[in-house]
Amino acid sequence: MALIDFLTYLFYRERSMGKTILRWVEILSVAVGPLIFLLTADVDQSNDCCSDSAVFAPPHRVTIYVLILFGAGAYFYSSWRTKLAPPLWELIVNCFLITGFILNVFIGIQINESYLWLLGNVSIAALFLTILIRNQQLLFDETLSWINEPKNLSEKICRTILKSSFFIKYPLLLLLCLPLLLLLSVLLFVFGQQPDSAIKAFTETYKHGLSQWDYMCDNVQCGGHYLCSVAANGHSEIVKPQRYGKRNGGKIVCNRQLLISNAFEELIEQRLPGMHRIVRKTYDRVGDLVRKYYNVFNNKFFSDAIYILMKPLEWFFLVVLYLADKKPENRIAQQYLEKSERIAISKNLI
Repeated sequence: MALIDFLTYLFYRERSMGKTILRWVEILSVAVGPLIFLLTADVDQSNDCCSDSAVFAPPHRVTIYVLILFGAGAYFYSSWRTKLAPPLWELIVNCFLITGFILNVFIGIQINESYLWLLGNVSIAALFLTILIRNQQLLFDETLSWINEPKNLSEKICRTILKSSFFIKYPLLLLLCLPLLLLLSVLLFVFGQQPDSAIKAFTETYKHGLSQWDYMCDNVQCGGHYLCSVAANGHSEIVKPQRYGKRNGGKIVCNRQLLISNAFEELIEQRLPGMHRIVRKTYDRVGDLVRKYYNVFNNKFFSDAIYILMKPLEWFFLVVLYLADKKPENRIAQQYLEKSERIAISKNLI
């Protein structure tokens, strides 16, 4: 309906919807829809490699929320007002409308879901474009009645921009969005945001259209050993990686500590299955903690520290293996290998 309304207004300068229906479409598209999306898909989400990750990076999402709020506010003000604002205020309103339209496009790319594009982003884009064209028409009609001279230079500049043709006015407004966003960034800096939070909110995420952190999930083994991350992310001279292995169809980096720990778990699972369930449940909680704060665990020095702290436990596991297994080194060597390689080792063929 919003798209049909936009096309109708573009070619005939008439709205295809009645006032009541239009108001409902506006509220559902520009206010209710985005609010539901943010509450269900972003507000309670964190950056997580192993589940639905946040659409906007948690440290920077406030900037996006404020831009959405200002864009929606500018839209409803433009749509529901009865007369034009003073020139400077009119300039600011149109800048936020353009910002809201561009932000809507980037959000559509970020969520990368066709049904959300059709249900949300397209309707919002159509409504914003319609109101921008309507503002242009209202300003054109208003400028015909401007007979008094501007009172100062700023009013003269505002009037000149507002009176410009469509192809001159909107590129100028797009440029004016930059200092306006800069001013907003300065204000948001007080609330812990950064000058480039509007960009980082999209890029410092996982598994979305504009995400740049997908590589950080390469060695995260969901539901598996957090020591996989230690082996992959620590300094090689400390954690001493030995070879690659396979886990859940993916390639991981293995060091001796990881191999010993997994061999110990395998032994407990075979000999004491009841105890293994308790150990596995406790260990999974550690894995959940790692996934929740993976940015911290991704630090090389942190991985080094974990490796060193795990050393006494590694020695304990090794002692148990040598006491309980006839061929402990074979068991250790078999970890994270293909089935054929494990059989060959068990038969001492390799």
